Amino acid sequence: MKKLFLLVAFTALIFSACKPKTTATKEASSFKDPLIENMDTTVNPATDFFQYACGRWLKNNPIPGNERSWGVWSLVQNETFDRMRTLSEDAGKANAKVGSAEQKIGDYFHTGMDTVAIEKQGLDPLKAEFDRIDAIKDQKDLQNVIALFQTYGVSPLFGVYIAQDEKRSDVQTLHLLQGGLGLPERDYYFNTDNRTKNIRKEYVSHIANMFTLMGEDDALAMKHSQIIMNLETNLAKASRKLEDLRDPYKNYNKMAANAMKSLTPSVDWQSMYVGMHMNAIDTVIVGQPEFFKEVEHSLKTVSIDDWKTYLRWNLISNFAGDISSKFDKEHFHFYGAVLSGVKEQRPRWKRVLASQEGAIGDLLGELYVKKYVSPTVKKRYQVLTDNILQAYRERIQQLTWMTDSTKQKAIAKLNAVMTKVAYPDKFKDYSKLTIDRSSYVANVIRANVWAHDFQVNKLGKPVDRTEWDMTPQTYNAYYNPSNNEIVLPAAMFIIPGLPDTLADDAIIYGYAGASTIGHEITHGFDDQGRQFDAQGNLSNWWSKSDEEEFTKRAELIIKQFNGFTIADSLHINGTATQGENIADLGGVVLGLEAFKKTEQYKEGKKINGLTPVQRFYLGYALSWLGHNRPESLAMSVMTDVHSPNFLRINAPVANQTEFYKAFGIKQGDAMWRADSLRVNIW
Repeated sequence: MKKLFLLVAFTALIFSACKPKTTATKEASSFKDPLIENMDTTVNPATDFFQYACGRWLKNNPIPGNERSWGVWSLVQNETFDRMRTLSEDAGKANAKVGSAEQKIGDYFHTGMDTVAIEKQGLDPLKAEFDRIDAIKDQKDLQNVIALFQTYGVSPLFGVYIAQDEKRSDVQTLHLLQGGLGLPERDYYFNTDNRTKNIRKEYVSHIANMFTLMGEDDALAMKHSQIIMNLETNLAKASRKLEDLRDPYKNYNKMAANAMKSLTPSVDWQSMYVGMHMNAIDTVIVGQPEFFKEVEHSLKTVSIDDWKTYLRWNLISNFAGDISSKFDKEHFHFYGAVLSGVKEQRPRWKRVLASQEGAIGDLLGELYVKKYVSPTVKKRYQVLTDNILQAYRERIQQLTWMTDSTKQKAIAKLNAVMTKVAYPDKFKDYSKLTIDRSSYVANVIRANVWAHDFQVNKLGKPVDRTEWDMTPQTYNAYYNPSNNEIVLPAAMFIIPGLPDTLADDAIIYGYAGASTIGHEITHGFDDQGRQFDAQGNLSNWWSKSDEEEFTKRAELIIKQFNGFTIADSLHINGTATQGENIADLGGVVLGLEAFKKTEQYKEGKKINGLTPVQRFYLGYALSWLGHNRPESLAMSVMTDVHSPNFLRINAPVANQTEFYKAFGIKQGDAMWRADSLRVNIW
């Protein structure tokens, strides 16, 4: 996956193609070249290409108090929010028919914005759930509530999801995996640096504060907080590290559904499956069997009263942002201020829109496409995608380290990649989801149950390979190994402040071709993706010698990133981030190879003093323009398989001879990397 951004407006892009030439000329003169505007020419690109490409923008655009980071994604997101707000407010005023898209969109947004009603209701919308927890008397009751909460999206104790069987991509299967933690990642419970120790201290205080807000006295609240911390720490001990979750074979443990009894004798799994709305489950895939041994140990050793405390915490923590302000503010204090360094919350309307996107994003997406997305965009970027794929075919043919038999299989897989560009042909059907104006948190829970059931209903049915897991208005993209597909929402092609019609190919091939399309295609051949075949099955199609050669080259990129230090003493985890780092490098390589076939590259003319290849690399840098708060950066190093933005620019380009030639990089410069240390995979 490339990044988690949202999209900017399509208005200028849609209508500019229909304007007469004189109008288009006037329009062009009103836009500035973002590559020139963002550059800090006081910095030598041979010293720090990121600062050279983005430095002026960074100096002129500090991170706002209500954001953990600020960059190109933020500019895109703000435009998106404005358009989503217009659609939502218009829907709320439409007096639409009950059950229509407009009614559900309008009512969801209305209840989220009706803070008077939310404050008045307090905890009342969750009272039935708290009563359910209080009524737990034994293990059977406990497990019934755990199963129910899984359908709510709360996910206590362990994780659940429905996905294609990694070794049988035509079958949807239940997956069970480690989970149940309130901190972002298992290492937060054990790292001994001062930053992490302080976060643990703050976390315990935060839990106690939430219990105090629910009416407990300080002593009892602190007691309950420590109970939860102890319980979660035990679960964390049995959880795999971030890098260990990258091995698809080790995290694939398929068994008969009743075989879960051997891991967790205390769990009535058949009742658990039914409680999660699943019938006739015969097979499960367990990600981390050792984790479920700890689940068994905890169920046998933790008292029912302590489990009730744990479930109350899970319930209030998951829905704190959807109920009265005192809970919302305390939740933000820890998860926003402490963990990410954010000084203040985003405006409420943005938070409600973000929630709405997660709940009924396809409903909004259908309206969004009709109003803002031009078919012309879809056509242009489908062609760009095809060009990147062709560049990859040629690269594979030219590889000196891969044998011919494996090359043929690699090209067969590449030819089978399904490309989904801009928006789907059909959207999800929300007709069975009830959204009304009774309660915001009730709408959130019903939407979570709908999403859960939507996935469960796939069990036993043919895999729908046309489905999208992102909305058109999401500024992100992904590769799905089980479908052998790349999904490229319309939003990811938007350049803030520059209509598509005014962007030269150098920018487009760097910003979208390299950063996103080439990146996602390369995921099919990174350390994880390469282990899946053309049909999306986990199957080794590599010769032993080719596999060894790939591993040797991947180890070089691991070593390269292990050497980067971030946020004081934190090091990049080269093993955990290797897939994204391989994809970044592959994306730049493929984007440039495809760009070399354009007329702009062949003509070699400068634009604003920049050669085509310089503009390509600066266009690539534009896609990662931005900066993070130190707290947010530290959290990403511990929890994210993506490297920080500045390394996603500086690291891959420093492996390319073309980059050295374009900017005059020579031995002794900070950006120089010796030939023996440069990574060349695809």
